[in-house]
Amino acid sequence: MSHRLILTFLLVCLTGSLLAQRTVSDAKIVYKMELPPEQLQMDAMLEGSTFTQYMRGHMSRIDMDFNIVKYTYLINSKDETMTTLIDQHGNKYLIRAGRDQYVKDLKQYENIVFKDQPETRQIAGYNCRRAIGAMPDGKTFEVFYATDLVPENRQYNRRFVNLKGIPLEFEIVTKTGSKMRVMATKVDLFPIPASYFDVPKTGYKEVSQEELKNM
Repeated sequence: MSHRLILTFLLVCLTGSLLAQRTVSDAKIVYKMELPPEQLQMDAMLEGSTFTQYMRGHMSRIDMDFNIVKYTYLINSKDETMTTLIDQHGNKYLIRAGRDQYVKDLKQYENIVFKDQPETRQIAGYNCRRAIGAMPDGKTFEVFYATDLVPENRQYNRRFVNLKGIPLEFEIVTKTGSKMRVMATKVDLFPIPASYFDVPKTGYKEVSQEELKNM
């Protein structure tokens, strides 16, 4: 094979690889959650819980629906703020985290190290590679991420700020050390309305983290 043919072959391979990889600005990803057995034993209503991730530019939103309580996290990576909404049987609370808390949390997640593993898996129509995330406290968790989907905003979910793609299956380590497994069932890559990321002006009682703990 001549030098010209070799160069052409390499360029085609490289171009194909670049075209396969997509930078994602807007997306909605729906996941199902498998909770630890001990949690389901305590409350069977938790079965069928869902996790939905929205992203649009520097804005992102996470909805965690445990049936008996719903959490929404509105994250603004440009202003470096996060708002948490809690809806428990109609009792609605709003907690704001300013820049200082945002930066503090981000530093914690920035220290998570992901190490690729040889295993791969097809999830929601995407090829995913397995990785193990090691947290600063020594705990580890498994993740399968879509190698073809790269988030434009790396802080859309700060837990994965160091991951090389968008996770379509992963574990969440709880405070007790048990693990929830989160698995994507649907990936939609279309423009998400800006209103999805608006902080509600009414309907929620604004409280601090300390006030919430004392309730």
